Amino acid sequence: MLLRLAYSGMTNAFAMLRLLPMSDREKDVEILALRHQIGVLERQLNGQQVRFHASDRAFLASLLHGVPREVLRRMRLLVRPDTVLRWHRNVIAHRHAAQPRPRRGGRPRTVYSIRALVLRLARENPS
Repeated sequence: MLLRLAYSGMTNAFAMLRLLPMSDREKDVEILALRHQIGVLERQLNGQQVRFHASDRAFLASLLHGVPREVLRRMRLLVRPDTVLRWHRNVIAHRHAAQPRPRRGGRPRTVYSIRALVLRLARENPS
């Protein structure tokens, strides 16, 4: 999947280089999104239903994330704009889920003053 995402990113980066002289950012994003969707459809011509790979979903979600919702609704996409936003939330959630969290096993540590008091009482009263 990572290799597919890298390949897709590189081919779309070259496609974006071709579109740089254009001034309208939203038009550039829409053209790139439509080209990517055409690539997905060409891969799946034999199938009945269009299914996006995880790398395709991640690319479209990151590409269309900065576009305002009103503009996103006017774009002609294979999926609803809410679906694209859900994909972006999933990408962010997986990125944050992959980050290791420090985990302490067992019981929380005792406050230092209570620990010192218990140790002093144990020394003063050994029985």
